[in-house]
Amino acid sequence: MGAETAPPALHVRGLRKRYKDVVAVDGIDLDVPRGECFGLLGPNGAGKTTTIEICEGLTALDSGEVEVLGLTWARDARALRQRLGIQLQDTQLADKLTVLETLRLFRSFYASGPSPSQLIALVQLDEKRHARIVSLSGGQKQRLALACALVGDPDLLFLDEPTTGLDPQARRQLWELIETFKGEGRTIVLTTHYMEEAERLCDRVAIVDHGRVIGLGTPAQLTALVGAHHLIEVVVNDEEARVDLGPLERLEGVRGAHAEHGVIRIQATEIHRVLPALLDHLGRQGTPIGELRTRSATLEDVFVSLTGRHLRDD
Repeated sequence: MGAETAPPALHVRGLRKRYKDVVAVDGIDLDVPRGECFGLLGPNGAGKTTTIEICEGLTALDSGEVEVLGLTWARDARALRQRLGIQLQDTQLADKLTVLETLRLFRSFYASGPSPSQLIALVQLDEKRHARIVSLSGGQKQRLALACALVGDPDLLFLDEPTTGLDPQARRQLWELIETFKGEGRTIVLTTHYMEEAERLCDRVAIVDHGRVIGLGTPAQLTALVGAHHLIEVVVNDEEARVDLGPLERLEGVRGAHAEHGVIRIQATEIHRVLPALLDHLGRQGTPIGELRTRSATLEDVFVSLTGRHLRDD
């Protein structure tokens, strides 16, 4: 089958899953073309893991349609298992096995793929090849889990919260490994609640909340939804100080303004025009400024714009 006629790597329509006390997935539609790194971004409990586990064949759907690489779990489970790589949110490996023994075990499940030694080199665990799993750091365990997901040379790689709990250095090391796989033109579907992770790794992102997709596009397309390229944050020394936002919202180049917990946030298209006018307005109001920050709009701002709350609030 030619590339131009090949089905998408992942096709999801009307996906629903309900547990006893909650609707985890509520009518999700997704299409992921081959060669794309696609992210599901949202807070804990948004339905990301349930969605990806259904796509991985680990959880049964209640209703809807899921095709993976043009195949379905009902008809093609054996073939799919040979073509997918899966890193779970919490991968449990046998503590007493060594790194090399673990990869030999996982490699035995697949008809073809790289050797354990090649994978150990890829994930930079050469010095730990004979170390037992129990002795590895959190970052080393996550790199090994990624290696286990790559043993079958997968066409599609599922990564569920791959860097949760890692320190910043370990997180960036794992990002570099994922980017290496991505650079080979393969398909990746990952879940995350880290904005920076989604912005760095993903070609497109679906923002998920309460089991629904509330935003879909490239990171640039999604941040454009905010209607501003820049965010200005003013920390007010006196949290009880009253700030009249009306004049701020009418300033040229301002797309929105709100204040909470002593922080004024301004969405602006032209920061060089807005900033002097903002400072002048606050000065005339006698507002005591403790700190002033400016930054580019992020996916966090998109989430706030769509839901009225921050990802970290959840």
